[in-house]
Amino acid sequence: MSFVPKETIEVIAQSIGITNLSPDVALALAPDLEYRIREIMQESIKCMRHSMRTFLSTEDVDTALALRNLEPIYGFTSNDPPRFKRAAGHKDLFYIDDKDVDIKDLIEAPLPKAPLDTSITSHWLAIEGVQPAIPENAPVEAPPSEIRKSEYKEDGLSVDVKLPVKHLITRELQLYYEKITYLTLNKSGSIPFRRALVSLATDSGLHPLVPYFTCFVADEVARNLHNLAVLFALMRLVRSLVQNSQIHIELYLHQLMPPIITCLVAKRIGSRLSDDHWELRNFSANLVASICQRFGHIYHNLQPRVTKTFLHSFLDPTKALPQHYGAIKGIEALGSRIIHLLILPNLEPYLHLLEPEMQPEKQNNEMKRHEAWQVYGALLGAVGKCVHEKVKNFSNLFSPPTRLTSRGSGKAIIPMSGKRKASADNLMQQQPPMKKLSTDGHGGVIPMNSMSVDMKGSTGGFSTMMGAPVMSMASQISTDKAAGREVIDEQRKVSATLAQAWKDDIDAGNLVSSVVELFGERVLPFVPNPEAFMFL
Repeated sequence: MSFVPKETIEVIAQSIGITNLSPDVALALAPDLEYRIREIMQESIKCMRHSMRTFLSTEDVDTALALRNLEPIYGFTSNDPPRFKRAAGHKDLFYIDDKDVDIKDLIEAPLPKAPLDTSITSHWLAIEGVQPAIPENAPVEAPPSEIRKSEYKEDGLSVDVKLPVKHLITRELQLYYEKITYLTLNKSGSIPFRRALVSLATDSGLHPLVPYFTCFVADEVARNLHNLAVLFALMRLVRSLVQNSQIHIELYLHQLMPPIITCLVAKRIGSRLSDDHWELRNFSANLVASICQRFGHIYHNLQPRVTKTFLHSFLDPTKALPQHYGAIKGIEALGSRIIHLLILPNLEPYLHLLEPEMQPEKQNNEMKRHEAWQVYGALLGAVGKCVHEKVKNFSNLFSPPTRLTSRGSGKAIIPMSGKRKASADNLMQQQPPMKKLSTDGHGGVIPMNSMSVDMKGSTGGFSTMMGAPVMSMASQISTDKAAGREVIDEQRKVSATLAQAWKDDIDAGNLVSSVVELFGERVLPFVPNPEAFMFL
């Protein structure tokens, strides 16, 4: 028995144009209609539960109809919450205030935009501490009081001027920056400053502070050229930043290199005569060399530009001697090849100009003479480094061969390990003394040890004496030929190596002799001991 009465079936039939439906047919269709309704409601409940809801909505029914490949229910729904009104004359009676909607207005209304499919996109929140200006990121704006707009006309055009937006960093990084700068300027010799340098060289979260440190170094170097302690502390700070492999310091090299080179080739550093600015110049030269070595493959014009600056300071006669000293030390730190290309061709004329400044008879100013001797020592160190690099390659030429040696007979002597020597000695003790076997050929004397030896350690009978010596002679001759070929190949390789080495370093002797003529015996300590005898 179905809960759907047959009258409902007849009304539905009349609504679709069927007027002559018999009562028996309506009664038979009622159970089937009930089954279909229950099926749709069960699917709707499933959709409700998958949506994590406890109430059934019309969307669930539409989804259930779509799952059964049925047409959805057409109608108009509103997303606004229902509005209840109190019935007139009744305090506790309410009804929903349904607004009448004109069908014409509904048809002529524009269609809403089609919903987009669900998707996931990625974008950069920050690149190396800087937020990119893309639509996905919220713009970083300064407070309205700090942004000033001024409109004026220039050549008939309206121009808006805005102040740059400040770079925001965390309070912790601000305190860290203030502490580091305070220690650098006021307590450069203290233990906390050394610990701060270690932190700068190892901490991985300092990249937002790198532009601030570079501006700090550039400003303080220009402001404290008279304060040697502050300059030295600033260079140590730069070295710690360069040593930190977890920050991208190469992005700020264009701001760091000018203050470093200033500490190297500045005309005057420090305010007292006793200030050891030579040590600061040496430190800065090594710092420049380490930067060129680490970042030269990224910026190919870095070392050429630095070298050009050093060469200009070195060859300019109007520059002061401390500037020449810094240029020479900078060139020396870049390597012996740069010394050979830049200093050696200009060494002799420069020494002729430097020599009068070193003599008390021609230079009365003791400070000038001291500076001249410092430059002379820098030249001697640079040239000595180049000489050392040139002549140390001769060490391979004087070492004897280690594997093969040759005698006049053309046989090769191959060194054997101790174990094989011991086994050979035991074999000699087991065999009888050597005997001579005369033959018609040119074999000469054949030792009995060359015969084949059986497992018992004694020679065989007459047949063995006839067959084994011939095979032993053939194997001995082939072994000698193979050893001879190895000796010849080894000698050819050694000859080719020697020829190439002499061809590459043919100017080493001329270099040493010319340098000895200019510097005297002061350059000899730079020549390695094994190679010194051939130049004396």
